[in-house]
Amino acid sequence: MKKYISMFVFASLVVFGFIACSVETDENPGGTRVQDMAGFWDVRVDVVNADGTIETDPFNIGSLKLMTYNTAENVDNAMWMNLDGGKSFWSMKFILPINYGAKTFSCGETSYNVDDSEAGNVVISEGKVLLKQGHNLHGMPADSIVFKAKFSDDKNNLTYMIAGTRHSGFNE
Repeated sequence: MKKYISMFVFASLVVFGFIACSVETDENPGGTRVQDMAGFWDVRVDVVNADGTIETDPFNIGSLKLMTYNTAENVDNAMWMNLDGGKSFWSMKFILPINYGAKTFSCGETSYNVDDSEAGNVVISEGKVLLKQGHNLHGMPADSIVFKAKFSDDKNNLTYMIAGTRHSGFNE
């Protein structure tokens, strides 16, 4: 009986061995049409004064999470921008026109939150993704993002510069 069990186990291992070693396909899963501009970003909010000087994080907001990703149509001229401002800053979620070749983006007055019918408008200007031009906390090269935002419902009528680097996926 042991002989038959051993032969059955050996035959099973051989069969599963051939199945497990099937030839892989040469299919390339590809990416999205905005893959170089899409990502999870750690950003900070600064204020651009009228004279062009920058006030670094004047409201002590710290780091915010920004996500950029492709639309359902997967086109190379638009992407979603989703900023979680928490209770300290505006939360934004809207589709933004982009120039993928130049890695730039901007928009005229657009509702900054498609999920909130009472949200005000935002104007995004001078937006760009700079590949390998930023540095993470450890000094390693990382992609960076920077843009200016002006909100219609900002009582102080300030221009904000939002900038940061692509999240590496590691605790930083």
